[in-house]
Amino acid sequence: MSLAAFDETEHPHRRWNPLTQTFVLCSPHRTKRPWQGAQEALPPSDLPTHDPKCFLCPGNTRATGATNEQYSSTFIFKNDYAALLPTETGPPPEDTHKPAFIKLQPARGSCYVICFHPAHNLTLAQMGTTPEHARSNLLPIIKAWTRLYSNQIPAEMAEGQLPLRYMQIFENKGQAMGCSNPHPHGQVWALDYIPLEPLRTLQSLREYALDSSSSSTIRDKTFGKPSLLLDYAAWELTQQPPSPYSDKIGSRILHSNTHFLAVVPYWAIWPYEVLILPAQRQIPSLAEMSAEEQEALAEILGFTTKALDNLFKCSFPYSMGIHQRPVPLTLRDTEVQAIDDGKDSVQPWLKQDDEAVQLGQYAQFHIHFYPPLLRSATVRKFLVGFEMLGEPQRDLTPEQAAARIRVAAEGPHYLETLDKEQTK
Repeated sequence: MSLAAFDETEHPHRRWNPLTQTFVLCSPHRTKRPWQGAQEALPPSDLPTHDPKCFLCPGNTRATGATNEQYSSTFIFKNDYAALLPTETGPPPEDTHKPAFIKLQPARGSCYVICFHPAHNLTLAQMGTTPEHARSNLLPIIKAWTRLYSNQIPAEMAEGQLPLRYMQIFENKGQAMGCSNPHPHGQVWALDYIPLEPLRTLQSLREYALDSSSSSTIRDKTFGKPSLLLDYAAWELTQQPPSPYSDKIGSRILHSNTHFLAVVPYWAIWPYEVLILPAQRQIPSLAEMSAEEQEALAEILGFTTKALDNLFKCSFPYSMGIHQRPVPLTLRDTEVQAIDDGKDSVQPWLKQDDEAVQLGQYAQFHIHFYPPLLRSATVRKFLVGFEMLGEPQRDLTPEQAAARIRVAAEGPHYLETLDKEQTK
């Protein structure tokens, strides 16, 4: 009896995620499974430019009584309901009766909100529909992220001599991802520890760089060590070119420019997951980006978010976040001004005996997009059952997902097309 030839577009298989060192089960034969489960409510599409009841709009009063600035670009304030506090406390009391496997660690930090734009009814996708729009609207966000990462806030943490270990920048977009306010905004959590997900990634990057058996042919001119994500970007760029959705196996690449690459990663868990990563050199963090790289990042962010919106012709929900070098760098005033002026930044001196700095030697800046939608604007994926108890699982292959996103990316943002049709 002869065995059927394995076909990754038809047969179940597992894919390895080298960043988290975990597997995802891919079940492409299930894509035709009928759906009779829960459906998401569509978000309102008629939001005003300014909502007097919104806690994030310019000039409005927040729940705590604080008043927002009349901002015209980005606006940053300390989160009124922060998950972490900068207050320094003594060590927790010792409990000699507690078993060794019961552990507790104090956690300190500060949480910030960054409003991306004064307009209540915009999203990143609408703000970056063209490279010109991305430069005008998304580049200021990247520069604001850079200032935050570069430790231009938070003074109250320095008062307690708190050693910053990580700064997590992220955005939750849409009610499906738990976002309580549609005004375009993100969050920044400055922590005195490295959270588990970026820690796993940093450890994997270090392990790859130090592995003498690595097959890498790329050596970054600055660090001279193999880079997992640079090697991955090079591998994706040398695969077969994008193909129509009808092809059996297609490219995972969504878009690339001079400096960055957007792909549905080979190991994607979420149906339309996207990874944005440098394609040319090691960029450990926002602070090490040149002005040209900042513009390229703004362009590819605009492309990615617009393509996702166009996929199901809706404001596509997602959780998006940056992974980069730990320990926000304290830049000199001249370097902060250089960032504001769009010039190349200079890597400052760091204490080389710090654990976070040791891991940071191998860091590579990248952005994750985790969108939940599965089949339509109202049908989402749930991580439940086997995925909570066993390992993550997906039906649609990353290659099929990428092909659909590429088709959706063609043309203007769907709302622009809709507006033109309604005015005819």
